Amino acid sequence: MVEMELNKIVIDEKRHDQLIVLKEKDGTRILPIVIGLAEASAIKLKISGFTPPRPLTHDLLYAAIENLNATIDRVIIDKLEENTFHAKIVLKTATGESKIIDARPSDSIALAVRAHTSIFVEDDIIKKSEVFNNGQ
Repeated sequence: MVEMELNKIVIDEKRHDQLIVLKEKDGTRILPIVIGLAEASAIKLKISGFTPPRPLTHDLLYAAIENLNATIDRVIIDKLEENTFHAKIVLKTATGESKIIDARPSDSIALAVRAHTSIFVEDDIIKKSEVFNNGQ
């Protein structure tokens, strides 16, 4: 597993798909991921410090997790199948138990920025992305 951090968000409101770029925390490798406009906007609003008057979906989910006495321990992007990334949200309960929830990377990252938690990516996924990006 490689720890990554959110490096860039590219929003083009004329297009349906947006782009986020994760960068290796202690390195130079990057991982671009195409996401939807709603998720890109939710991430961008949070990192820009904007607080909406009412909770948005990711804020609601984050508040629900906290109110259940759990924390978001980390986010893991662990699979790339048919050009689709898969992720897991790892929760820690009040008793210290880990719970793993299947999720889209975009939703996982939107929650990670709210929880100020780590994002990890399987090394093989980064290597596959490098081959694809260098081949263009």
